[in-house]
Amino acid sequence: MQFHVSGYSTKDPLTLPAEGTGVDRPDDVPEQVDVLIVGAGPAGTIAAAQLSRFPGITTRLVERRGHRLELANADGVHSRTVETMATFGAAHQILAEAHEITDMAFWKPDPKNPSEIIRDNSTRELPQDISEFPQVLLTQVRLIDHLNRFMKNAPTRMEPDYGYEFNDLQISENSDAEDYPVTVQLTRTLESGETEDVTVRAKYVIGADGARSKVRKSLGYRLRGDQANHAWGVMDIYADTDFPDVRKKCTIKSETGRTILLIPREGGYLFRLYVDLGEVAEDSDKSVRDTPLEEVIKTANDILSPYTVTVKDVVWNSIYEVGHRLADHFDDRVSEKSSGEHPRVFIVGDACHTHSAKAGQGMNVSIQDGFNLGWKLGHVASGNSPRELLNTYSEEREEIARRLIEFDKEWSTLMAKPANQLGSATEVEEFYQSTAEFNAGYMTQYEPSMITTEATHQKLAGGYPIGRRFKSARVGRVCDLVELHLGHQATSDGRVRLYVFADSPAPGEDSAVKDWAGWAEGKLDPTLIDAKVIYQQPYTEFDMLDVPAAFKPRVGHLDLVDLENAFGVLEGENIFEQREISRDGAVVVVRPDQYVAGVFPLTDTEGLGDFLGGIFPNM
Repeated sequence: MQFHVSGYSTKDPLTLPAEGTGVDRPDDVPEQVDVLIVGAGPAGTIAAAQLSRFPGITTRLVERRGHRLELANADGVHSRTVETMATFGAAHQILAEAHEITDMAFWKPDPKNPSEIIRDNSTRELPQDISEFPQVLLTQVRLIDHLNRFMKNAPTRMEPDYGYEFNDLQISENSDAEDYPVTVQLTRTLESGETEDVTVRAKYVIGADGARSKVRKSLGYRLRGDQANHAWGVMDIYADTDFPDVRKKCTIKSETGRTILLIPREGGYLFRLYVDLGEVAEDSDKSVRDTPLEEVIKTANDILSPYTVTVKDVVWNSIYEVGHRLADHFDDRVSEKSSGEHPRVFIVGDACHTHSAKAGQGMNVSIQDGFNLGWKLGHVASGNSPRELLNTYSEEREEIARRLIEFDKEWSTLMAKPANQLGSATEVEEFYQSTAEFNAGYMTQYEPSMITTEATHQKLAGGYPIGRRFKSARVGRVCDLVELHLGHQATSDGRVRLYVFADSPAPGEDSAVKDWAGWAEGKLDPTLIDAKVIYQQPYTEFDMLDVPAAFKPRVGHLDLVDLENAFGVLEGENIFEQREISRDGAVVVVRPDQYVAGVFPLTDTEGLGDFLGGIFPNM
């Protein structure tokens, strides 16, 4: 963590000096904003958190509720999400609060006495070599709290504007030529309970307002997909039970064909049960939604036999029907309300895709939607990047959502199958193991675009597949001899990362990386590009005098030197070997959302410059 860059203070070091729109930020939503985000759930909040680091633009996050969200149904936090939250400085807090999941236990009918269940197997939730972070369980409310704190501490001093409900929007006919082409009608509920109409003009709007999204409907889009055909009762409970795996994640299949998914929650005592309530006819009158809680509890005990659950307290419960749906489009370019070449309105999260709860996709995929979009809007609205950058949001995220829904359909169907209809006794376990990396979000791979190159030079860094997330590894920092994770040094400040892997000559000697640094020093803007160098030599065998000035930028109004950008290898954990880096060196370009944008030879400064210039033309 770096702070005190502009002078010493004993105040909270996480609170950055107010700048731009954060100076004298108005309490009420202004009549004109650059970005208006509708909905303060995970997708909207993470987009807002990224935009909070762009002090030159006005962003407001409106939420129809009059207060902070207190209860929510999402609780499965994939390790990819923990990686993402690390860029907001919250990973250690999440891990301290959450319940860590190491294994998934599978229970089935006892062949000797099918009316009772037995433990069949237990398998690793996620192979340990996939990520340094575990899969955990924690309510989404706490993730939102951490993101809200990041926003409040940012230069823009952002925080949600509660009590504003979205009604409708209009987009000007000549939206590409107007500065604020989107007119949004809101209703504000005052503390007195009275309401007032509010009109806001915006450059861009993000609809993060859930599965019943009014923003989506205002564009004329619908969620399309399978009709719900299976009902589940879900409850967060405190209970006495003799079930031995109550603190493990479990799937439990009974002789009757009914299933339970058990999720242990944070804190050591709370746990969640997803209880199978059976098939629902397509022409159903939805009466299953009126299933009494007592009946859900009884069904759970029937499935768990010979074990019992005596419920002491129900924190939250609901009945839901599995539905897998995808919006027509993720931005406004084909809406009847829009005529512009580039998008002005976007939908994210549940507003554009819905999943079953049992694979834990909803919140995690939604967070990646917002993470993908936030930095793009920040740079376009700031004038750093061309509007074409915004087209990549829907191009990238629509296909990802489609693939995840197909996976979720398979998993939900398998979960609902009676034990006697499975192809083999281990079918559920085998599917879970074979898809663990995909389910956790690590198989996302973006196609070539203006921000993702072709794989021309992939062999120079085989362990960093282009279009996939940047997988961290441990290195040693030269300036203070601290061993750390390279990927953990990135923060959500909107900058593109360049991980410059040096060629073999010793630091300080003539080399390709030294020539590269000479080019970079006059070419790269450190406010847009964060360049770090990793040498092939052990980090203890050289010092910062051997490191070129390009990796020692001056920062803050005191013009101080940042010394924390040079690294060497560790004994027994050589990043060059672990990530298949060529001994001729390579430049790995990583987007602000942690995905590898490209790999370049150290000698191809022209190609690298052209690529970065496409994202930041004025650099």
